[in-house]
Parts: sequence; C-alpha cells; structure tokens
Amino acid sequence: MTDYLVRGTAANDYVRAFAVTTRNVTETARKAHSLSPVASAALGRTMAAALMMGADMKNEKDVLTIQFLCDGPIGGITATSNSKGEVKGFVENPSVMLPPNEFGKLDVGGAVGGGTLHILRDIGLKEPYAGEVDIQTGEIAQDLTYYFAVSEQVPSVVSLGVLMDKDTDTVRCSGGYIIQLMPDCPEEIISALEAACVSAPPVSTMLSQGGTPESILTGLLGKLDFKVMETMPVAFRCDCSRERVEKALVALGPKEIRSLIAEGKPITLNCHFCNTDYTFSTEELIDVLQRAL
Repeated sequence: MTDYLVRGTAANDYVRAFAVTTRNVTETARKAHSLSPVASAALGRTMAAALMMGADMKNEKDVLTIQFLCDGPIGGITATSNSKGEVKGFVENPSVMLPPNEFGKLDVGGAVGGGTLHILRDIGLKEPYAGEVDIQTGEIAQDLTYYFAVSEQVPSVVSLGVLMDKDTDTVRCSGGYIIQLMPDCPEEIISALEAACVSAPPVSTMLSQGGTPESILTGLLGKLDFKVMETMPVAFRCDCSRERVEKALVALGPKEIRSLIAEGKPITLNCHFCNTDYTFSTEELIDVLQRAL
C-alpha cells in the first residue's frame, strides 16, 4: 500500500481529523539508520504524528519539528515535516534494545524515559512558534495528547502505532490518527467520540487487518457524518545535498576551514536525518576556502 494521509471533518466541523499510513516511511528510516525494533517504533510513531501535524500548516515553506529531548536510552527523537507530506527524522541511539514491556509490546516508553517534548512551527516569522511540555509516559501518542491539551488547549485523541515483523525486524505496518475538538463542541458529540475511541482497537491492529486512513476515520466518526476533505501522498524525504553541505562549510569561516585543510586528509560530514555521508578532499576544501574569503 502506498503511504498517504487523509484529512477530514465531522459533526458540522466541530471535529477535525487526520489519519495516515506510513509503512514505507518508517521502513525507509529503519534501513537508512539501521534502527532496532524499538527505535523503529519510536521514530515511526513520531514521524506519523509530524506528517499529520504538518498537513495542517498553510504554506509550502512552513516546517514543523517534533523533538523528544529525553533521558532514556534512545537519547532523543527528532522528526521534521512540511505541508507537502514530506518527513524526515532520526534518533540519537538507533541501536537501543530493551525487553518487552509489561504488555509484551515494544517498550517505547522505557526507551524514551523522561524529559521534555518540544514542538516547533517555523511559519516564516522572525522566530518559530515553540511549545514545550514535560514528557508524561514516553509513549509518543499519550505525550502528544497531553501537549495539545496543555500547550494548545485543543482536546485531542492521538493514536500512533508501528508493528514490526518479529522474524525479519522489518516494518509490517505503521501510521496513526489525530482527532481534535473545535471550540464550543456540543457535549453529545464529545460523548459520542469518547465512546467510539474507547471501543476502537489499537491503530496498528486496524492497519494490520487492512485498514486504511479512510476506513479508520469512518469507523470512528461515521456516526458523526465524517467527510474527507483532502488526500495526499506522504514520503520520507530529506532535502540535504552536497551544495547545502558546502554552504555549511563556507559558513564555518576561513580560520576553521584552514584548520581542516592543515590536517591534510579528506573530511566526511554526515546528515543526521538520512544518514548520508558527504566527503570533501583537501583540494575541494581549498575551493571552499576561496568562497569563504
């Protein structure tokens, strides 16, 4: 199944909803970073959330970043998305391994631990909009639910899931949904939504049984007259390039570049988001120095 995202509304626009399937996105990240199963689950959940939140931005150049600055063995999680359905991300310790949690599931909460959750929205202003809350559980979805309630005062239901193949450690399915209540939402709509969400199976179960973003949201919101407003493809895509890395080297300034040249050997710079290496010979560094003067 191709990865894609659906955005819609229900209950006369008192409810807005997003759902996404991201198996290929998460598998691409797993391969690029050689992620362990629990790291795949943590990053996959975070990237799915970033895609849904990014889809709510208005302009092509807007950028959204989710960061878990945490003290657990995963070391930290970063995912960045835009309004075009593109996402990239990484974890600080891709090889983290933990035993299953008390429910026999991948222990994402144990991998994350405590710390702070940061949401940054760069919408072209002088400074990006920044929100921050303490990490509550490390389970990603629960922390984002808490963030929406505390930092943005938007009651939300967030469900995220990644199901790994135990034999191959590849991604079987990945995705999630976010459902949010708009101001002055009638109590009967809130009650109907609560009942639907409480009885719903985990999103990874729905996806593994052939569920799609449309069918998941229709199952949850069908009684509230759910309508699809937009469908878009999503993908793991990094915008790094050799030219951008060269510009970063130029920005170091002549003194630092001369120091690199004096070492007399090639240097390799790595993109954290896609794990691509860019190597520059001494001769190429001399060319970079000329542009920095």
